[in-house]
Amino acid sequence: MDIKTLTAGLSVSPQITTSDIQAIKDAGFRAIICNRPDGEGADQPTFAEIESAAKKIGIEATYQPIVTGKVSDDDAAAFDRISTGLPGPVLAYCRSGTRSATLWSLSQAKTRSVADILAATKAAGYDMAGVVRRIVNGGKTPTDTGDAQYDLVIVGAGAGGIAAAASLKSRKPDLEIAIIDPADIHYYQPGWTMVGGGIFEPQETSRTMGSLIPKGVHWIKAAVAAFEPENNAVILDGCRVVKYTRLIVCPGLKLDWNKIEGLVDTLGQNGVTSNYRYDLAPYTWELVEGMKEGRAIFTQPPMPIKCAGAPQKAMYLSGDAWARRGVLNNIDIQFNNAGGVLFGVKDYVPALMEYVKKYDASLNFFHNLVAVDGPAKKAWFDVTKPDTPVKRVEMEFDMMHVCPPQTAPDFIRVSALADAAGWVDVDQATLRHKAFDNVWSLGDVMNAPNAKTAAAARIQAPIVAENILADMRGGSPVAQYNGYGSCPLTVERGKIVLAEFGYGGTMLPSFPKFLVDGTKATRAAWFLKEKMLPPIYWKGMLKGREWMAKPEMITAE
Repeated sequence: MDIKTLTAGLSVSPQITTSDIQAIKDAGFRAIICNRPDGEGADQPTFAEIESAAKKIGIEATYQPIVTGKVSDDDAAAFDRISTGLPGPVLAYCRSGTRSATLWSLSQAKTRSVADILAATKAAGYDMAGVVRRIVNGGKTPTDTGDAQYDLVIVGAGAGGIAAAASLKSRKPDLEIAIIDPADIHYYQPGWTMVGGGIFEPQETSRTMGSLIPKGVHWIKAAVAAFEPENNAVILDGCRVVKYTRLIVCPGLKLDWNKIEGLVDTLGQNGVTSNYRYDLAPYTWELVEGMKEGRAIFTQPPMPIKCAGAPQKAMYLSGDAWARRGVLNNIDIQFNNAGGVLFGVKDYVPALMEYVKKYDASLNFFHNLVAVDGPAKKAWFDVTKPDTPVKRVEMEFDMMHVCPPQTAPDFIRVSALADAAGWVDVDQATLRHKAFDNVWSLGDVMNAPNAKTAAAARIQAPIVAENILADMRGGSPVAQYNGYGSCPLTVERGKIVLAEFGYGGTMLPSFPKFLVDGTKATRAAWFLKEKMLPPIYWKGMLKGREWMAKPEMITAE
């Protein structure tokens, strides 16, 4: 007997026998649904035998036989009525459990998200790819078969998606490309640290999406619900289907604010802020300007996160502002990091530690934020030091800058494109999907072990473009990604530690050391961040102008 839980009220399993009934009762089930017609297998007990054994020990049993591969819309509706009408929890079974899981999936399509349904069935070991369009369509069989078709479909119009589209169009102008993204506004997210430090105005970091989509590229303003990579199809909310010859997946990350208890209710008030949101970065600067004394906590969640240096950038710029106003000695700065190191590439740590000491900041490693009470100005952290029991500690604060936990979007995590951890599964050199040859990924959502930064996407976009065009010519990948990422660590107003590195923490400086020494805080790096990188982003990267982003080509052995 192999029972798989879908919800607290419903589980499914393969064929059961009369000898299993007592164990089912002992497991707490009060009702059974049989979804397997009698006579499918020679050794299969009849429903009457199951029902009789169940009734003897007080379990209700209902017969809803479904022929394999023929779950109708009416069957799903009937399953919902039956399962909710029985005393719970309920166990539904068929030959393998797939029919029962399918019935549940379709019956829940109007009340649960596609991602929640696919996550539950995937965790139970059941693949609902064959009915995903019906789930997206509210559990009903779609009647619209008119699919849009493109040479290339790009999911996500963030930095990676628009840059990839622009790079491809610059190489092959006649390519039919569609970008799928529901957002009206495109944000230059690296600028939000500067907004939180009082250097940029928030409006400098945004543009309308329509103004940035490359000329000749179709913009499908919709959300993706699911993928059908076997059918070369993307399913949109509302069950519209977009077909592709090749696919690029780059939707960015999900900021999981709800994972921290009480956080959503207090963001933007009670001294709780975050530079990871456009509307909150100005509040960061408001708090910094108004603070004269007290405790300021800066948090960093477990990896991976986008721009791993951003949580400490907020700390440094805040400390610098307090030092300039002469109130730093009255402020207790605490940096609570769920990880065990200040920065993942050790070569840059000495320069950063100079500023940790300058601002007299306390580094609290293995401290992961789990709950916040904004009105009470209290936060709780789970301390998970190696080889020691987890300990929960309470800290009071006057200001707290929070970096939220981050994951791949739900529709990515539950898809066939994802690895076991939920990230798009690519070859780390070519950025091509490991299982689907016509799928590529770049940016934050793929599983290559690089830093998730806009600088990384700037390098990745032309690599993906080159490799897709090589594939169109019938050849093998011609460009490879070395893991390049960049993190300009704003340690004070006017100086930056420019961390540039690749796979394995290898330093990959873009400039000669006499111009910019990345292991030290320099004014040249600040000038790059403040004056050069924004126009490089808007006028270069997003326009297909690959300044300092020429792909590294694969050389023959």
